[in-house]
Parts: sequence; structure tokens; C-alpha cells
Amino acid sequence: MSILVDSNTRLIVQGITGREGSFHTQQMLEYGTKIVAGVTPGKGGEKVEEVPVYNTVKEAVRDTAANTSIIYVPARFAPEAIYEAADAGIKLIVCITEGIPTLDMVKACYYLKLKGSRLIGPNSAGVISPGKTKVGIMPGSIHKEGNLGIVSRSGTLTYEVVYNLTKGNFGQSTCVSIGGDPVIGSSFIDILELFEKDPQTKAIVLIGEIGGTDEEEAAKFIHLEMKKPVVALVAGKTAPPGKRMGHAGAIVSGGTGTAEEKIRTFQKFSISVAESPLQVVDLVSPILNEGG
Repeated sequence: MSILVDSNTRLIVQGITGREGSFHTQQMLEYGTKIVAGVTPGKGGEKVEEVPVYNTVKEAVRDTAANTSIIYVPARFAPEAIYEAADAGIKLIVCITEGIPTLDMVKACYYLKLKGSRLIGPNSAGVISPGKTKVGIMPGSIHKEGNLGIVSRSGTLTYEVVYNLTKGNFGQSTCVSIGGDPVIGSSFIDILELFEKDPQTKAIVLIGEIGGTDEEEAAKFIHLEMKKPVVALVAGKTAPPGKRMGHAGAIVSGGTGTAEEKIRTFQKFSISVAESPLQVVDLVSPILNEGG
């Protein structure tokens, strides 16, 4: 199996006629993703890479039975795009857009809970189930189908870890970029729960970074609720306090949210922590080889 996306995913691209939307539509199609429609208000009737464009998500869902949406919409319009997808009955919404105002995302996340839709992102690289489908901006070529689940706050660091894992012949069941903004739709714990229930996933790699307490909460959840082994990697050990390091959510303030603090929490609960992306392979190897 896999989590979130698979060969049954029927995808709508919101913002398909824009530069990012059209480029990544081509990339996702080349990977084999079933993109059934695009949405750009005022552009209905056009086509992008032979994908029909609609004015609204509701029209696209009505005609194509889409079940997933990906958003490549400028930050000022992205919250409305999220609402529109949820109102149309889309159950999985992936938001690539970054820089959405925090208060707007607080409202959007509350609304999605009421509607029963799951959001990945914003500021996400997306979700990929290798060999099945790619919903996002990650390079498909570095992934390999397998039984290792990956959940991460950092897109670029994920690519480096995946590249090394694939090179070491350790494939992935699903890779999920939860997003680096301060307020996101799905947490580490949300995705860990899905991996714990997924028969294909035998072990998980969690990639964290400085800022917030999500990693510490995830470590406690792993200790109390999970049977599958987890390996962690935390970026930002050299980050100075009070500085944002790329992601809006990655900020250290008042001595909390540091990489050292997160690493200590993982180690407290006997969760292996890699020193580098390459060492993730060394820590995963005995786990998966022992399992079969």
C-alpha cells in the first residue's frame, strides 16, 4: 500500500495555468500521476498539457470525480483556494504555496476540520508514493519503491536523505513533506499515525529542524503509541538563536526549539538520531535488513 496518495489518486491542479503550476503539471504527468483537471478562474475551456482547465473546483470535481487537489496559487489567494477545494468535497489538499499569513492558516485549518478534509502544507514539497504517483515538486527520479516511510519539515533535506537511501537500495513507501510554515495542516503525529497503520511501511525516518516543539511531541508519541522503528534527523545544530533559517517555522527563541533540545528528547525515548543525511542509511540498514 502507501499512505495519502496512490495509483487511485485523481488530481486537480489549482493554479495550473501559472508558471509553477504548468511546469510541475508536466513533471507530475511524466511521473505517471493521474491529473484529471486544472483550475484557474477565467481560464475555463483551455488545456495545459492536454489537461482540461475549469473555472472552479466544483465543476472539475463534478466532471472528473477528482479526490485530491494540489495548490500552486499565490499566497494572497491560497486560503480561498483551500476553502474552495474543501467545499467541493476534496478530501486531500496539498498546498505548495509558502508565505500565507499565519492568521489566515489558523482559520483555514479550523475550517478543514469542520469539512473533514486533510491538508498537507502549506510550504510543502508535496507527497510521493514511489512507483505509484507524485503530488508535488519533489524530483521523482531519486525515489525508489520500498517499505520506508519518510515524514519531514524540510523539502531540500528530504531530497538528500532520499537520494542516499535510494543509492543504498532502501526504497520508500511514501514521502510526506508536512511543510515549514508556523501553522500547517498535518503534523508529524498525524503522518506517523498513518505510517503505523500502513502494511507496506516497515520503518520511518523523521526529518525535523529547529523551531517549535513538534519534534518533541512526535518523540513522545513514538515512545507511547508506535511499534514500528523510527530514525530521526534534526537540522540546524549550528543555527544562532533568534534567526530564521530558510523556513518561516524554523526560528529559535528564548532557548527553546533548538536542535540540541530536540535531539535530547529523541534520545531520551531511545529513538536513534542521525548526525547527517548519510548516516540515516547506516541507522536504517540494520532495521530493514533484520526485518527481512
